[in-house]
Amino acid sequence: MIIDVLTIFPGVFSPILGESIIKRAQEKGLVKIIIHNLRDYSKLAHRKIDAPSYGGGPGMVIRPEPVFDAVESILGYSLYPNQEKKEKDNKKRIIFFTPQGKILNQRMVKGYLEFNRLILLTGRYEGIDERIREYLVEEEISLGDYILSGGELPAMVFIDVLVRCIPGVVSCRDSIVKESFHNGYLDYPHYTRPRVFRGLRVPEVLLCGDHKKIEEWRKKKAIELTKKVRPDLLEEKK
Repeated sequence: MIIDVLTIFPGVFSPILGESIIKRAQEKGLVKIIIHNLRDYSKLAHRKIDAPSYGGGPGMVIRPEPVFDAVESILGYSLYPNQEKKEKDNKKRIIFFTPQGKILNQRMVKGYLEFNRLILLTGRYEGIDERIREYLVEEEISLGDYILSGGELPAMVFIDVLVRCIPGVVSCRDSIVKESFHNGYLDYPHYTRPRVFRGLRVPEVLLCGDHKKIEEWRKKKAIELTKKVRPDLLEEKK
């Protein structure tokens, strides 16, 4: 899989992409992440990529030219007005991070594994020219109902969530399939050594060696925790 990121702050991605699981995934060749500086596609003086909003209003808006040029350079063909080509290329997805998008969840992530290439557009300023959204963007994603300074942080979160789901990235597959949200519940409680810490004991069932009892206990605790802190997840399962 190839993940392209369009941003005006390419430097902020280095600390995340160069460490831990994402770094190892790239070294294994399981994913290729390319950071593109949107200003490199500007034809204006000082590599300018924004302009005031028509009709007035606060803030600046990202112009369509550099975004279209960047995406088409990455893909190697024109996306508009060549809509027929765009519709046939179902192995790529152009994603824009915005509060208006669908809230990202674990179930959505699995669907992105079907694509060969993902192009992530990170916004800034007051927003993007609507023609980008209408004729270029194929999906809009949000992390929640709040406003960030730009799309870089959502893109990093998205990459982290996605990459660890790619087969072969995480060595122990069970650590993926038994995590929170995988089956609609939150994760069960975890304990490790020592058995007793300041008088606080590990539940005896986890020490009994009976795997069936342990699994039953874990499922019960996962349901209890979900009901307590995220009852909305249980409603979705009905």
